[in-house]
Amino acid sequence: MTIATAEPVSPGAAPRTVQDYIDETPSWPDGTPTVSTPMTPMQWRIWALAAAGKFFEGLVVFMTGVALPLIAKEFDISAAQHGLVSAATLFGILIGALLLGGLADVFGRKIMFVGEMAIFLLFLVLLSASPSFPLLVIFLFGVGFALGCDYPTAHLIISESIPSRDRGRLVLGAFGFQALGALTGTAVGYLILTSDPEIGAWRWMYATAIIPAAIVLIGRFFITESAPWLASRGRVEEAQREMTRLLAREPLYPKAIHLKLARHEGAGTEREAGYRAFLQPKNARALVLASVPWFLQDLGTYGIGIFTPTILAASLGHVSDHHHSITELVAKDVLAAKGAALIDVLLIIGIVCAIFLADRAGRIPLQIIGFLGCAAGLMLAAFSIDYTGSAGTLLLFAGFMLFNFMTNLGPNAQTYLIAGEVFPTAVRGTGAGLAAAFAKIGAVLTAFLFPILLADIGTKPLLYILVATSLLGAAVTWIFRIETTGRDLDALHE
Repeated sequence: MTIATAEPVSPGAAPRTVQDYIDETPSWPDGTPTVSTPMTPMQWRIWALAAAGKFFEGLVVFMTGVALPLIAKEFDISAAQHGLVSAATLFGILIGALLLGGLADVFGRKIMFVGEMAIFLLFLVLLSASPSFPLLVIFLFGVGFALGCDYPTAHLIISESIPSRDRGRLVLGAFGFQALGALTGTAVGYLILTSDPEIGAWRWMYATAIIPAAIVLIGRFFITESAPWLASRGRVEEAQREMTRLLAREPLYPKAIHLKLARHEGAGTEREAGYRAFLQPKNARALVLASVPWFLQDLGTYGIGIFTPTILAASLGHVSDHHHSITELVAKDVLAAKGAALIDVLLIIGIVCAIFLADRAGRIPLQIIGFLGCAAGLMLAAFSIDYTGSAGTLLLFAGFMLFNFMTNLGPNAQTYLIAGEVFPTAVRGTGAGLAAAFAKIGAVLTAFLFPILLADIGTKPLLYILVATSLLGAAVTWIFRIETTGRDLDALHE
């Protein structure tokens, strides 16, 4: 059998861009190209370590939904403080994405990739031992601060290291671990509640992530720096060294790497770097596309995700203002966690479909279809309020399950993917960080206001508001659309 090979490149061969080397596919001896580019061990290592960061985000944020009733009981908090606990991590993500995300354009992707995990680990340990409510909120904010940096850096360190043809499915494959983390967080909360039915069980929930986070932190020290970022700074020799490590395979290919700068890289980069770059029409359009639909999507996803146990318990008649015993509180929390876990399974199914379709159907069509599906799911959930018994329960679960499936098929996945693709390399971290920060304004508002609005206006009007925001998200996506599917990002921004 003849083995597919790629023609060796001599040291004196014409220079090529970073992405040219990464995208190169092997060919058969007669010159027929193969359909895929083999991933190297380093590329898979980068992908796995980035996926771990998204897993931790889903784990911590959605675990809070299970831990919240116990936290509220231990610290005897009010409705406003209840919302503050939920919003603390999301507000941390907002500030982290805004302040730390742009630093990846200044200091490099790797240093921020390592630093964010060190910050996450530190605050996770402190969170598990929180002695008071104010410190609890501060530590939750610190955890979110680290996760906020991960939004741009995890995407960039993957997308700038892998073939353009596979970028969508691999970035979303890593992002999908957020859904797996959400399900795991709910499951861990349930298991700990059933094995240790005490008020302090919430501390063990967060503590379960400490050792895995330490392992991921160590692993991140041994990856390569982004060669496209190095090239964008004019550091060609360093970029060539990192490319050699990135593309190391057996047998060795390419045997020599000779880089050239893309037209947008090098000397012109400094002029376009920083926030002023977003005053340019093409970057301003990209910022609107990357941030506004993400903001609208987060209004629904985080509100529904964090408070799914609470909404289910309230809608199904399993909540009361006064619990007669710790056992009763834990039992009701366990019941709500079971319902949330069933619904969260659709998050994973949705992201699997997104991974399969992103590089086929395109980012923009999936985002629009997803927003419309979210609106339909929320409408079903709102209709359930008018029914009693099994009919109401069926509509509620169907609505939430449809919402979770469609949000991960569409806007929850595609907004993340688009934000890391529509900006030039020199300001990609800043742009993605700005988009993530703006999006998390919606998440923070939702997390803080949800318990208050649930009490003041009720579940049904709140769900109708989220229907409207989903429809608006579809409209904004269509008006400001920029399709990046399968495109060489260097060529796209030239």
